[in-house]
Amino acid sequence: MGGMPLNDMPWWRWRSNVRSALHMLSDPVFHQECWLAGLEGYGDVTDAVYRLVEDTWLDNWSAEKYVGTIFRDSGEAALVDVAVLRVLRIMHQVGADAPVSAYLEHHGWPEAVRAAREAHVRLAVSDGDDPDTAPQSLDVLRIVTRAL
Repeated sequence: MGGMPLNDMPWWRWRSNVRSALHMLSDPVFHQECWLAGLEGYGDVTDAVYRLVEDTWLDNWSAEKYVGTIFRDSGEAALVDVAVLRVLRIMHQVGADAPVSAYLEHHGWPEAVRAAREAHVRLAVSDGDDPDTAPQSLDVLRIVTRAL
């Protein structure tokens, strides 16, 4: 999110959190090297889902509600909705406190990762960022959003 024009969206902090969550959820190498390995500073699947729906309530209504505030257009919103629904379905099936391996081994996980990747790429490219960089730590996210 280094090149992201942070102040061009009214609710850019929420966008930053959603982007961070989608980025982590969409990267299988990250899942192995950070989440499964228990690397400090990146949280876990539950933390990512929480960032995805915490302020936005995307677990209760469509991202379309936030076009113009968090999301640039209906295309972004539609991709985010698909990703949220797929990830939440798995979370409800395995449980919020399940180990990372339970998510990664779930039969629907690859499709959830694909949906998160599509949404992540769309948002990153819209913000002028490289979608293929590694996810940043939660400390970097806090600095970027000035939520110290």
